[in-house]
Amino acid sequence: MSEPNNGSRGWIARACAVWRWFWSPSSRYALGVLVVVGGALGVIGWGSFNWAMELTNTETFCVTCHEMSANVYREYKGTIHDSNASGVRATCPDCHVPKEWVHKVARKIQATNELWHHALGSIDTREKFEAKRLQLATNVWRAMKSTDSRECRNCHNFDSMDFTQQRSRARNRHQQAADEGKTCIDCHKGIAHKLPAGAFTAERELDETWGARKP
Repeated sequence: MSEPNNGSRGWIARACAVWRWFWSPSSRYALGVLVVVGGALGVIGWGSFNWAMELTNTETFCVTCHEMSANVYREYKGTIHDSNASGVRATCPDCHVPKEWVHKVARKIQATNELWHHALGSIDTREKFEAKRLQLATNVWRAMKSTDSRECRNCHNFDSMDFTQQRSRARNRHQQAADEGKTCIDCHKGIAHKLPAGAFTAERELDETWGARKP
């Protein structure tokens, strides 16, 4: 096995020196000062991280992108999730971002891909958006199936539904869905956004792949 060259040995030596310096006790500052300063910086860093998480988790932030404001947001306006008798709204993050912290962070990391395509201009025109609408919708349907429509269930849960207060058609469909173990997105597509062309074919193929049971 060949010996590392001088450049490699120098780099390793410098890395080791930095490591020893990092873990060596300070001769200038008291341990208590280091602990307090480190704790304060940790709190500031953690607070800043969560502040950024919440800032990017609002409807206002979502529609700052032209792709959202000019397309899906316009379709969302006036739907039952936007305006209704109770005045309870479900905004972009309510439907598309998990509440649980771990899942939320994972979704935020995944969203960096969307920022990349925003920079590339992948759907910066109506024509580009319509060309990819079916793919984008299918991605959301597949994700909701994988989580048992987790975000929908923040507000709609079979265990909390009183089927006797629903109209007969809705009561029968919800009761059947609950009995068959269906998830919300199996039946409720196109609630807040228009269905893309080819949606029913894509839905059937997704259900066949997923093994979903249709009514």
